[in-house]
Amino acid sequence: MKLTTAFTRLALGSAVMLASLGPVQAQEEDVKIGFIVKQPEQAWFINEQRAATERGEELGFDVVRQRGRDGQEVLSAIDNLYAQGAQGFVICPPDVRLGPAIMSRAEQYDMKVITVDDQFVTSSGEPMEGVPHLGMSGTKIGQQVGEAIAAEMEARGWNPEEVAALRITNNELPTAVERTDGATQALLASGFPEANIFDAPQQSTDTSSAFSAASPVLSQRGDYQHWIIYALNEESVLGGVRATEQYGLAADDVIGVGINGSGAAFAEFSRNNPTGFHGTVAVSSTMHGRQTAEDLYRWISEGQEPPANTETSGTLMTRDNWQEVREELGL
Repeated sequence: MKLTTAFTRLALGSAVMLASLGPVQAQEEDVKIGFIVKQPEQAWFINEQRAATERGEELGFDVVRQRGRDGQEVLSAIDNLYAQGAQGFVICPPDVRLGPAIMSRAEQYDMKVITVDDQFVTSSGEPMEGVPHLGMSGTKIGQQVGEAIAAEMEARGWNPEEVAALRITNNELPTAVERTDGATQALLASGFPEANIFDAPQQSTDTSSAFSAASPVLSQRGDYQHWIIYALNEESVLGGVRATEQYGLAADDVIGVGINGSGAAFAEFSRNNPTGFHGTVAVSSTMHGRQTAEDLYRWISEGQEPPANTETSGTLMTRDNWQEVREELGL
């Protein structure tokens, strides 16, 4: 069954709630927004939602935190927000292809929408127009990862011909593809052999899934002594690092560089003994939460429409500088 068909049936099934809910009108001076994320237990999204809430307290609007792991939960979250009188929501969607259906539901409730981190796409895979977005340039962030790995390889005196790259992939998520492709481009530009790059497709974007994806690749390619690891986020890179540890590789033989700059990285840097997790390209999830919440608030209260597309950059965070970068980015 096609995704759009399944989601349409899902929407029709829950649309009966419209009549029972009735029109919910918040007083003009009261602004309430939702903030929906796909994995609220991850440090990135914890920081993002918390920052949005704090910005609401500063400017005088309410933020309702919601979870949307799949299409059904997103619909339920939107219905719930409408029932509470929310005039719009910020969302990091569980599947970017759900954009048209999500917008259809939002329009039924006359709610304004901003996407954060992952951008809606159309059925043809193109970015969906008309929905303001704040996120990272996946390709540029990925290139920073590749450049950081190449620089560390050179610092350690590794011969690229004797190094294997573990590329933990998630081809269902365009953002993930952009990041891993960007890292690959930078590595190839530095002289890394393409034949030494091995894919490890993961089912989801967390550490355990990455661990499961990485383990068989390491077993199949055991003739390499040195490994580099990259993925769409630091949780996935950490899964790869844990797999190398189980396989018996020493920390000095592994260079893993992630993306985000969250609690997962902080915990790794705080360990007494260094691991193969070399660093992460840190981006301020705090800024993402604060900015999108404020943008939505001003759009609702003042009619000030946000920019169509805002891209943020990253800063390399390592064991040597992580506390300084954390303070600088407000993480």
